[in-house]
Amino acid sequence: MANTTEAIETLAAEIGENIYIDVAKWHLYLADAHLHTVVAERVFTLIENDQLSENAVLDILKAIPVKLGGGKTEVPLLDLLPMQSQVHLLDLLEEFQRKM
Repeated sequence: MANTTEAIETLAAEIGENIYIDVAKWHLYLADAHLHTVVAERVFTLIENDQLSENAVLDILKAIPVKLGGGKTEVPLLDLLPMQSQVHLLDLLEEFQRKM
């Protein structure tokens, strides 16, 4: 269990530092938005079970709600990630999986 927890924390740190959402041309990194851990926890299962694919990752990102305006509205995380962040996330996950 400790190894899994450590791996998720490492993955979360990488995601948090490198992947951002775009809000009115402002880049808000997932660590600053407190979204990196939830993403890491959900995608780690794909990595662990050797099921990592673009579609699977996109489905996970669609299923993570991001509250805006003090919770007045929710938007799927996928809708806030620019294409560059999506591609970078997939590359980061593939590299992480290779290192495991």
